[in-house]
Amino acid sequence: MNPNSSYFPAGRMRRMRADDFSRRLMAEHQLTVNDLIYPMFIIDGDNKRETIASMPGIERLTLDLLLEEARELAALGIPAIAIFPVTAADKKSLEAEEAWNPEGLAQRAVRLLKQHVPELGVITDVALDPFTTHGQDGIIDDKGYVVNDITTDALVKQALSHAAAGADIVAPSDMMDGRIGAIREALEAEGYVNTRIMAYSAKYASSYYGPFRDAVGSAGNLKGGNKKNYQMDPANSNEALREVAMDLEEGADMVMVKPGMPYLDIVRRVKDEFGVPTFAYQVSGEYAMHVAAIQNGWLAEKPVVMESLLAFKRAGADGILTYFAKKVAIWLKEKSV
Repeated sequence: MNPNSSYFPAGRMRRMRADDFSRRLMAEHQLTVNDLIYPMFIIDGDNKRETIASMPGIERLTLDLLLEEARELAALGIPAIAIFPVTAADKKSLEAEEAWNPEGLAQRAVRLLKQHVPELGVITDVALDPFTTHGQDGIIDDKGYVVNDITTDALVKQALSHAAAGADIVAPSDMMDGRIGAIREALEAEGYVNTRIMAYSAKYASSYYGPFRDAVGSAGNLKGGNKKNYQMDPANSNEALREVAMDLEEGADMVMVKPGMPYLDIVRRVKDEFGVPTFAYQVSGEYAMHVAAIQNGWLAEKPVVMESLLAFKRAGADGILTYFAKKVAIWLKEKSV
């Protein structure tokens, strides 16, 4: 017989569930503010916010409003934010040159945040889709295929521009082969030895990204296309472990699984196999589904959101990118008072 179990009635599993205090004492996992990363969308201009129809409650913010929000988030104890710029159509191009413009929106945002809220970690997205006229994450050939090595060269320039602006973490989300090693080598060569890399190592060609593409303005450029020749097949699990292993070998400090809840099995496998800092992204489609059900009265907001995030922790995630981060931080603070 298993020494950790006993037969009924000596063993009554419900005994420890009978009261709140004993349920708390035996809880195996806990969600805290330290687990939260808040993704934010930024736009050019002043004192302007734009709603996102497919992501109720989430807005695009100009940098002055971003700074106000950042101060609130830091006060709530949120460790880091991830910023995603919305690029004007006239700044998009086939080669995505705006991605590494030192005066680009993301670069200016990083400098502003690190000047005024230095304690808040700033994560930048390293990918070309906000900057390309075709909406793909890289540079394409005349057949529309994303060319790996040329794209990697552009990503290195983008990552260096973010590091020069003061980004704490660069997060390549493009899924090009070898880009982590190229970025790490360039960061070391330029003296950015403490700039961390959060690799989107297992990023799937998912249908859950639609609202995000609306938010950054790349959906119209993509024109119904897909990213299956570089993002992972949702059918595959073992392949994710190979991707993670390669990124770690090349110098990633943290690895990411994206999307989140539909891929919690991947989070668990990655954490068990490698034991490294492992993150997951509760993506825009997951957020939109939750909010739609909440607004229709089908689900209760606070308990279902907290349950969804606790599931990430149970699966092995060290941190979670979630659009619910600010709300959850407020709830956790209220609970602790």
